Amino acid sequence: MNGKRGTRVVTGTLYVVGTPIGNLDDMPGRAAHILRAADVCYAEDTRRTGTLLARLEADVPLRSLHRHNERSRVDELLAHLEAGRSVALVSDAGTPTVSDPGRRALAAVRAAGYDVCPIPGPSAILAALSVSGLPADRFLFLGFVPRRGRARAAWIDDLRACPDTAVVFEAPGRVGALLEELSHAGLSERHAVVCREMTKLHEEIIAGSVAELAADWASRTARGEVTLVFAGAPAGNEGPDLAVIMEQARHLSRAGLRRREIADRLAAECGLSRNEAYRVSLRVEGTPSDD
Repeated sequence: MNGKRGTRVVTGTLYVVGTPIGNLDDMPGRAAHILRAADVCYAEDTRRTGTLLARLEADVPLRSLHRHNERSRVDELLAHLEAGRSVALVSDAGTPTVSDPGRRALAAVRAAGYDVCPIPGPSAILAALSVSGLPADRFLFLGFVPRRGRARAAWIDDLRACPDTAVVFEAPGRVGALLEELSHAGLSERHAVVCREMTKLHEEIIAGSVAELAADWASRTARGEVTLVFAGAPAGNEGPDLAVIMEQARHLSRAGLRRREIADRLAAECGLSRNEAYRVSLRVEGTPSDD
């Protein structure tokens, strides 16, 4: 058996290790073995990973690798591999590089010719899908929701048009605002499931229409990790052609209209809601603002 695929830790190898998404009893045995045997472990949050390592009785040197310092850690990590050491990479929960840091470091390791070995573990994406009751033979993972501007507008357009089940990460304090915005963006009747604190003591799985969930979350002050699952767009409900609408918006922008004026025209001429029309106007480069 190839050592990298078995339980023997191979020197000069980067192990990408999945860790529990909440309940530490979900730690896979092979992942625990790798963390105990590795020469060094890079973690998104050393305090959080330190708790896990203590639980596993893993006495391994711990170094931070997060989105603010990943670039500066690459050379150091490569030096460990060059010296023949085995390196484990973990994130706070779930799998590194999946909406978590590590992609830049992993690419550098591959480019330098060193081996990379996946050690799979629990996944918030799959856990949420498994209890959603929605089709999971095809699904789209949309990651974290952009905070504002054109990126957020484009993200909402992608979700609205997606024919497959979609999985989304969001911070607990922003779930209510997201659901409210989606409700006004034409997804009010779309079925969705909110999964909070999965595998933990206060685990909560709530299903309903986007409008129902928005009303439920309007008065909440929630904590903990949140994963949302949305049903795909109904067949035959594609709505207006977005490419045609964008071209109309660009034409209005070139004519000197401001964003609000463009939105008013699109709503009247293309059958969009006011919110949908304004999101389209935000995506047109060079459009004067309403300020």
